[in-house]
Amino acid sequence: MNTEQTRKRLVIGNWKMHGQLTGNASLLDGLRTGAPAVSGCDLSVCVPFPYLDQARASLQDSVISWGAQDVSTHEQGAFTGEVSAGMLADFACQWVLVGHSERRTLHGETDRLVAAKANAALQAGLTPVVCVGETLAEQEAGKTEDVIARQLAPVLALGAQQVGRMVLAYEPVWAIGTGRTATPEQAQAVHAYIRSQLTGLGVPEVRVLYGGSVKASNAASLFAMPDIDGALVGGASLVAEEFLRIAAA
Repeated sequence: MNTEQTRKRLVIGNWKMHGQLTGNASLLDGLRTGAPAVSGCDLSVCVPFPYLDQARASLQDSVISWGAQDVSTHEQGAFTGEVSAGMLADFACQWVLVGHSERRTLHGETDRLVAAKANAALQAGLTPVVCVGETLAEQEAGKTEDVIARQLAPVLALGAQQVGRMVLAYEPVWAIGTGRTATPEQAQAVHAYIRSQLTGLGVPEVRVLYGGSVKASNAASLFAMPDIDGALVGGASLVAEEFLRIAAA
């Protein structure tokens, strides 16, 4: 079986810490209205926790799904400020980002913690989008594959059954919010390496997204690569027309 043909494209918008109720309403309306024209691609937005109910109310009858940007490893308890996977499920979330580079860098999240968060999401019926990627220094030192292997190790250790229910996202740290984007060939090389790891585990069908200054102008060339199954979109997801143009690519 050609797994490339069975992997449906997926484009997820990561709003990061942006949004206000009024502006969100306009953005969500634009997405809901324009999304039916985009075919052959799953669409989702991962919004800040306070706006999950707004996203649900706006998108529940649309072709766009929604999710959160982080999750706790705990089900409940004395963990002030944390949000459990069960709580996300209450808001009908389908997705949750785990291990985004900003969480790893700014909050010190370890590879083991990221795997634990992914597992917690799965236990609640959510699909974790596990983010991996190297810094500029690591890339220039030729350590990209070593870094990816280290970050993936505790995730892959969860086993084929669990990993088969995930989505992975390669986001080179040096290309996030910088305007710099990995060339399609650079991105494909890393995606091919990730695919080899998934194939070794027996789950080559897992979708692998690219994230890092994805725009409508570069989306088509990235999506033309055989192992890039879609995109995790940051800033461009805050403009409905631009986000939909990326998906249409």
